[in-house]
Amino acid sequence: MAVKEPVAGYAVAVVREDGRWRCSALKPDALTSLDAAITELAKIRSTGAVFGLLAVEDEFFIIVRPSPRGPSLLLSDAAAALDYDIAADVLDLLRADPPDEDDESIWPEGDLDILADLGMPGPDLEVIAGEVDLYPDEQLQMIAQRCGFGDEFTALLDEM
Repeated sequence: MAVKEPVAGYAVAVVREDGRWRCSALKPDALTSLDAAITELAKIRSTGAVFGLLAVEDEFFIIVRPSPRGPSLLLSDAAAALDYDIAADVLDLLRADPPDEDDESIWPEGDLDILADLGMPGPDLEVIAGEVDLYPDEQLQMIAQRCGFGDEFTALLDEM
């Protein structure tokens, strides 16, 4: 059975506009509802990049990048869909099947090039997502550093 509220973790909106990064917290329901996360991110008006980083418990992360064609998504561990509704929702939107319950493998599902234009090539993102010794918050911190908004990201997390 899927995990119900409350879900530990955090959801952060990241915006790059006029060469500057800005990070802000999303509402807590963004951790339990993919629709809520997408809707909240879509409300952010910017001429630059807008995306969300969601760390769900100590299990997995999701990157959401809204666009007029529909959101781009990356789920760090497809097996999370077996236990978490929001991860199952990601796989549904991606039209990807969840892994078999007996499969112990960890693999990302979705657009590995979701942040390629911001300095995080798909192969590098795949390596970070596959680091089983790291917690999702550590993985997202690595992504933030690599893309250039590590200081802003850390400052927001310290406030939360």
